[in-house]
Amino acid sequence: MASPELSVVCKSCGAEVSPYVTECPYCGTRLRRRAPKLERRGDELLARESRRARRRRLAAERRATRAPRLAFAADRPYVTLAAILGPAALVIVQRAANLSVFDLGVVEGGLPSANPWWHYLAAPFVYSDLGYLFCVGLAMAFLVPGLERRLGPFATMLLLVGCGALGALAAPGLDDALGDGFTVAAGGNGVALGALGAWVMLRRAEARLDPTEDIDWVPVVVAAAVLLALPLADDFANPWSGIVGGLVGLASGLSATLGRR
Repeated sequence: MASPELSVVCKSCGAEVSPYVTECPYCGTRLRRRAPKLERRGDELLARESRRARRRRLAAERRATRAPRLAFAADRPYVTLAAILGPAALVIVQRAANLSVFDLGVVEGGLPSANPWWHYLAAPFVYSDLGYLFCVGLAMAFLVPGLERRLGPFATMLLLVGCGALGALAAPGLDDALGDGFTVAAGGNGVALGALGAWVMLRRAEARLDPTEDIDWVPVVVAAAVLLALPLADDFANPWSGIVGGLVGLASGLSATLGRR
């Protein structure tokens, strides 16, 4: 029979005593009104649980048995694969069918109303250049798996679609107000910058909880610089779409960290 664990500290003398006694054996100080009822569990004598405590313990055990399954599912980056392979397959279909990228959902014009609504959802995943697709796909391969593990696949999918769609939606208005008024926007620079922003906010929150964990900011700065410079290399990478997508990602990551507190 296992002896009871010494886990109660006497406030008078500071000695550790059994949690199943009512008085301190060293100084005689009264610790509690009555000793808890004991019951045998295996080879140990433990305090009898109340019904509420028993329900809580059983619920925690059930959650623990389901946790490995959830962790195994989170290790499969379905959203990451879809975000990379989906646009790549669309490029193959577009070139095999000899279609124009404008037929697949490019955002153009000076006002948001100049485009069908589905263009704003499709444009972030339409590419005209393989180099553009490679840069965005590389960023997604590094960033999105971490988001899937932290947020889950469904929330990650909504995050990526939201960053891309809101960036594409804001591009015509910002181009009209601050630019030359001529908009052409396609590709996932807003999606990638949104994923980067959310990843930074989540990692920053984790570093606060664990002071020994440090973030290497050099790769983050390099990735942000490359993604922000994509409009210089590809005409379809709209700068306003990227900036707005990044801001949406930052806000989403911040709200996710606030929701965990």
